[in-house]
Amino acid sequence: MLSLILLITFILLFAVLVLPPLRRRFITRWIVQAIVARKRLPTISDTERAAIEAGNAWVEREFFTGKPNFQRLLQATYPELSATEQAFLDGPVERACEMATDWEIYQQKDLPPDLWKFLKHEKFLGMMIPSEFGGLGFSNVAYSAVMVKLASRSFTHVATVGVTNSLGPAKLLLRYGTPEQKARYLPRLAIGEEIPCFALTEPQAGSDAASLTAHGEVFRGEDGHLYLRLNWQKRYITLGSIATLLGLAFRLHDPENLLGKGQDVGITCALVPTDMPGVVIDRRHDPMGVPFYNSPTAGHDVVLPLDHIIGGVEQAGQGWKMLMQALASGRGVSFPASCTGVGKLVARVTGDYSVIRQQFGLSIGRFGGIEEPLARIAGLTYLIDAVRLYTVGAVDDGKQPAVASAITKYTTTELARQVVLDGMDILGGAGICRGPRNLLANIYTAMPIAITVEGANILTRSLMIFGQGAIRCHPYVYGEIQALQAGDIAAFDRLLWPHLGNLVRNSLRSIVLTVTRGALITAPAPGATARYYRKLTWAASLFAFLTDVTLLSYGGNLKRQEKLTGRFADALSWQFLVIAVLRRYEAEGRQPEDLPLVHWSVQYALAQLTPAFEGIIKNLQVPVLGPLMRWLGLPLLRLNPISQLPSDELGHQVATQLQTPGSDRDRLTVGIYLPTDPQQSLGRLEAAFAHMHQAQAVLAKIKQASRIGTLPQARPDTLLDLAYEQGIITEAETTLVGEATVAQNDAIQVDAFTFEEYRRSSGVPSPAIAHRHSLTELK
Repeated sequence: MLSLILLITFILLFAVLVLPPLRRRFITRWIVQAIVARKRLPTISDTERAAIEAGNAWVEREFFTGKPNFQRLLQATYPELSATEQAFLDGPVERACEMATDWEIYQQKDLPPDLWKFLKHEKFLGMMIPSEFGGLGFSNVAYSAVMVKLASRSFTHVATVGVTNSLGPAKLLLRYGTPEQKARYLPRLAIGEEIPCFALTEPQAGSDAASLTAHGEVFRGEDGHLYLRLNWQKRYITLGSIATLLGLAFRLHDPENLLGKGQDVGITCALVPTDMPGVVIDRRHDPMGVPFYNSPTAGHDVVLPLDHIIGGVEQAGQGWKMLMQALASGRGVSFPASCTGVGKLVARVTGDYSVIRQQFGLSIGRFGGIEEPLARIAGLTYLIDAVRLYTVGAVDDGKQPAVASAITKYTTTELARQVVLDGMDILGGAGICRGPRNLLANIYTAMPIAITVEGANILTRSLMIFGQGAIRCHPYVYGEIQALQAGDIAAFDRLLWPHLGNLVRNSLRSIVLTVTRGALITAPAPGATARYYRKLTWAASLFAFLTDVTLLSYGGNLKRQEKLTGRFADALSWQFLVIAVLRRYEAEGRQPEDLPLVHWSVQYALAQLTPAFEGIIKNLQVPVLGPLMRWLGLPLLRLNPISQLPSDELGHQVATQLQTPGSDRDRLTVGIYLPTDPQQSLGRLEAAFAHMHQAQAVLAKIKQASRIGTLPQARPDTLLDLAYEQGIITEAETTLVGEATVAQNDAIQVDAFTFEEYRRSSGVPSPAIAHRHSLTELK
């Protein structure tokens, strides 16, 4: 009898779980009521919804499933330049870099007039404008490649060219403008006849850009036509003080409902000619001393016709959606390209300097203390470039990967900052003495700009990457939220149970993979990188499991747990970086010479996952399961970390590649500006680097002679004449080493100025001169 009762009970429970009508009535309905009663449903404002729905989920969604589809990840478009685009890089871009050094730009606090003229004439300001409107019609990868080369010459270049091609009037016009607006403005923007800027940030609206207070009001003029009256106070606007066409984001109000859209129309974007009465652009900021135009701007009762609204009256109130959709892809292009150029420049400079600079009779690159940051520079530069190409390929493929773009902007700027710091450490005193010979000091001071703009990195990490990613990229969550908000229990039921099933599968999979270190996974690509796919599947399973536990536990309160979401953002970002490197390795033909860089960068990225997961588990405030994971999960994860940091031997291989002339080093730094003039700083380093390597074989002969007693024990370069006299080296070899010594000595010099030169270069009186003047006045 008892067995029969148990059997019937089991059948009833099974029926309730398996049959949707019964499940909805007896289980799902109560779950919905509990969610509503406990206020676990996240509230999503209209501005948050626009940000979440901007663009689309791309490969990053694979990590939320817990079982990434590597075939999809590895089939992502790998971009290539057209012949026309490559010719532009080899011609006009190269010429633009030749026209002014970074030091010259800093001294003039602007690009030289002839360079400005050249940029306009060659349509640098209209690279992304289609040819039908007079622009170059380039792909995003071409624009990215241009920015890489320009960034390797001067940050001022990228700040100037970037804003005209990324988030600005041209991009918004192309997406949303009326035919009349496109025909009127785009041809003039393409040739620099109009200089654009876009004004969004305000004193009270920075990261919280949706809270802007710039005000526009619709009114009927005396002529019977409708107009806008605009008032604003903006700041941090690149090109603002020299712009002729200002894109403005403001809140539009229509007190008399003249547009038929209600009194509070919403955030709107309009084009404001800066010569209109009431427009103020008479000041500029000084962002870290970098001499690009960045300015405040104000508007006082500026009156414009309604047709200045981007997209016309139909797009009134759609400004926030416009901006979010533009940023969904745009932030993944400009700064990642600039940071790639910076990383490659630092790699080239430090590789040269580590060979040229000698201490204790050895090139400093032979010392472990220098080799360690050199390996980081090389490995992170390879990683940054891989992420750049991976993301820009998606954008050129027509995708708008909002979360991936946020990851790309955040990680490339942070990694580039580390690369620059390491470069400054290696250069030592040569890095801190500013002047025409110093290639890194200005980049060092400029890096906070990249960290801050297009979404400050603290905001991007804490709120955007996982905060939006968990909703936008998760296979179930956004649909569940929409179903709950609509009161659609049937739709919620169809998503909830597969979601819970996925949670159970990922919990079991993550335990098994942690115990076996991913050994049970079949890698999609055999060979040297196969183990990384296993580790990535292991990491994705744990990430997806922890994500679901956190979402189910915190619900709508998760958005206030920014330290926790920041750690999830780290875990998601490093997984994305790993697949970007693996995709690059496959797309570039599995070059054996690249394997040290591939191994280093992937191992470094995977090693960052364990502390991210540890931080999540240690701070996950979930009853029962939280303490259980801390008691069992943490020791298991520490015993079996996903990866260790790269070994010293691997770091040695990578650092050696950076210090050795040849195709490996050239491939790592391809695409930057490399001057051949030895009177220019990088050209001087390159020439000395080449001389030093050519002289190595000769110096090795002298060292060998010293070892066997043919020559005395002394520095080889001091024994040249004696070695020649004894026939150990030839006259040509003596000359070669002598030239290398001269080149080396010249390359390690640093800049020094007379008091008057220093006064002119800094724009302020020299303290010594000021002191002398004060003494004179006392007398």
